[in-house]
Amino acid sequence: MQTILVTGSNGLTGQKITENVIASGKFNLIATSKGKNRFPVQNGYQYEEMDILDKARITALVEKYRPDAIIHTAAMTNVDTAENNKQEADRLNVEAVKLLMDICNTYHIQLVHLSTDFIFDGEDGPYDEQAAANPLSYYGKTKLQAEELLKASGVKWAILRTILVYGIVKDMSRSNIVLWAKGALEKGSPLNVVNDQWRMPTLAEDLAEACLLAVEKKAQGIYNVSGKDMMSIAELVYRVADFWKLDKSQVQEVSSASLGQQASRPRRTGFILDKTIRELGYQPHSFEQGLELLNKQLG
Repeated sequence: MQTILVTGSNGLTGQKITENVIASGKFNLIATSKGKNRFPVQNGYQYEEMDILDKARITALVEKYRPDAIIHTAAMTNVDTAENNKQEADRLNVEAVKLLMDICNTYHIQLVHLSTDFIFDGEDGPYDEQAAANPLSYYGKTKLQAEELLKASGVKWAILRTILVYGIVKDMSRSNIVLWAKGALEKGSPLNVVNDQWRMPTLAEDLAEACLLAVEKKAQGIYNVSGKDMMSIAELVYRVADFWKLDKSQVQEVSSASLGQQASRPRRTGFILDKTIRELGYQPHSFEQGLELLNKQLG
């Protein structure tokens, strides 16, 4: 049985990987994150506190558990925060990857790394794995830099690029677009929603499954991992409203420019998923199926 070490296991994708491993029993899992374990089930895997910038600690855990693969989900993902804190973004999104690369090289470990659609400028999405990158934001630049480092590293690597991940876990420290839209619609708050950005939102369960498929199949190379449905952010909010039968009248469509956000966002991203479906056996949910799953989890 393969042993996997996961970074950022307290995050949304990290918790979904833990959930999947417990249910499938296919892997030995070492879940790692900063601080205490936030996953409600404590058995069926090991939890270790770990800072992704602490090389001595990571090395000690690798020595102890000898993982076959590391799935690296920890990162600074807030696009405006990265724009305002470039040094911290460099540390978390680039330095941490260098550190893991070195360790994976030394111990012959596969590194499955999560990247983003924000490495693209959004001028001609949806993109395949070979498309030329041109990030508009500092966040996108750090994620692209990490990809380039990995490609040149000599490590057994798989890069999984994803888009706008949504889902729910018991202890949500951060919201995501679906829960934000649902919460605001339920409160009857006015919502300003952009109608000039298009995405293919990704269910967290699908991303977790893709990470584990990449380990199982010892995948190497770049893989696109997202949902199948392309929609504008405004359409996404309308679809959330329709699903939960909420009032759409408080939704105000606005342009991206009117929001005055720190970082530029790509206009239309989206992914061509053929390679991931063919090589990994990836089968994403439709957006409505994803909402159905969230609804069950919300009870």
